[in-house]
Parts: sequence; C-alpha cells; structure tokens
Amino acid sequence: MSEPRTVRYGADPSQVAELSLPEGLPRGVVVVIHGGFWRARYDRDLGRPLARGLTEHGWAAWNIEYRRVGNGGGSPHTLDDVHAAIETLADLDLPLGQVLTVGHSAGGHLATWAAARGRSARWPTSVRVTGVVSQAGVLDLRTAYDERLGDGAVEAFLGHPPGPDDDPVDPLRNVPLDVPVHCVHGVDDDVVPVTQSRAYVAAARAAGATAEVHEVPGDHFVVIDPDHDAWACTLELLDGL
Repeated sequence: MSEPRTVRYGADPSQVAELSLPEGLPRGVVVVIHGGFWRARYDRDLGRPLARGLTEHGWAAWNIEYRRVGNGGGSPHTLDDVHAAIETLADLDLPLGQVLTVGHSAGGHLATWAAARGRSARWPTSVRVTGVVSQAGVLDLRTAYDERLGDGAVEAFLGHPPGPDDDPVDPLRNVPLDVPVHCVHGVDDDVVPVTQSRAYVAAARAAGATAEVHEVPGDHFVVIDPDHDAWACTLELLDGL
C-alpha cells in the first residue's frame, strides 16, 4: 500500500480528499464519508482507519473532506462538495465500474444521498455510485429533526426545519434507488437510533428497491472500529456489491 495522496477538488481548505491505493489493481473505489452531524469540529481523521482497512482489503479508498456547518457548509454546500469530490474520481485514472459509498452517521446520509444526486439538475453526474453502505446513518431527516438528534443537527444542516422542499436531500424521500443500499447499525446506538435504518429499509423495500438492514451488537461507534465485527460485516457487504 502507498501513502495516501492528497487531492484538492476545489479552492476551499475543506475541499480536499485523500486517495489510498492497494497493492496491485484495485477491485474498485470506495468513497469514505465521515460523520459528525455535518459539523466542522469533526473531520476526515475519522475516515482514515477505514481507508487503511479498505486498501488492505484490495479497494482504492477515497476519504473525502467537505465544508461542514461552521465553516461554510450545510445544505446545499456540503452536498455540492460531496458531489464534486465524487466527480473528481474521473480525473484520477481509477477503475470506475464499481464506485461504492460508505458513510457513518451524517456521512451515512451523504453516502446514500450521493446515489440519488443525479436526479437534480444541480448535480449532473458522470461518476455513478453503484452501491451504498450506510453505517448508523441519518436517513430520515424529518424524524431526526423531530427527535432532535445531535441537539438540533438537522435544522443546523438545512438552515431551517425540514419541509417538502428538502425532500431531494432526504434519503427516505428518495426511495427507490436503483442501486443496493445496506444499513449497518448498532442495536444499542443512542446517538442515531437503529430505527433510522429500519425505517429507511422498510420504505425502500416497499418501493421496490434492494435494501437491507444489518443490526450488530454495540453502540454508535462500533461500525467504524476496524477491530470490531461490525467492520468485518461492512467489508463483507462491500465484497458482495
């Protein structure tokens, strides 16, 4: 494995990503999207252990940073950045037949949204996401707002309480997707409750999509612990996508 290569995809200091490559030809690309309720005090450091684990497993890892609430982010700017970071993959001489997104918490929201972004004229898409693994993702913005997850994080991200105009950026209201979505979630998660994944998967399957919830023992963070069985579950799911 090589050392991560830092790539800028825009002029803002947060518009940066790290590319990690395995030995030999990558089996595909996994876009790693960190969580932290879209807030600026959390950054791509959270994704680095996962990127290392992915390259050890034969994947190219694209660990992206983006503008967050508190440093110019929030909707739609955070979404603009995630879109731009994924589109930049087209310039990096990588095999793009399989581009998967993996995101934790708010990153799970962004990872799932990324598979639907091409539906909007704002985000014309040339690099297609072919599968999603959401790790304890915030997938129902309206319920997350009602339950005040992250101490009001949804309202801070949107800039207002969620309403019908926000449906294009709310994963639950973008079903069905035409790619598989797997939700890995700790049953004892008291930060983002497992009901977020259950509700998304139920809605997606009712709409005819391929979606599964994989409930694992543990809290909000076991899913991003490379030494936990939950990470082994994520790697297995990626292998099957």
